[in-house]
Amino acid sequence: MAKFRKAGVQPFGVNPAGLESHGKYVEKFRFNFPLLSDPDRAVAKAYHAVKDDGQGILRTVYLVGKDGTVKFAMRGTPEVDDIVGVVAAK
Repeated sequence: MAKFRKAGVQPFGVNPAGLESHGKYVEKFRFNFPLLSDPDRAVAKAYHAVKDDGQGILRTVYLVGKDGTVKFAMRGTPEVDDIVGVVAAK
């Protein structure tokens, strides 16, 4: 989180589970960032993160700039330095 904060990046997660489930999940894994609920998968669909079955989610990381444009996109779990490096490269 320190690297994200230093780069001026606010991470958050998006997950199709409901809010009650999220609270337990956040507590269990001690997330230190917001986790947003997307039960109809609208956000996941908009960011092309829904699997071919229409239900599963492809773990994907996006960095969206203050101007609303996508600055970074990668499937899986990219390194923090790769993500914040986009901001530093400005």
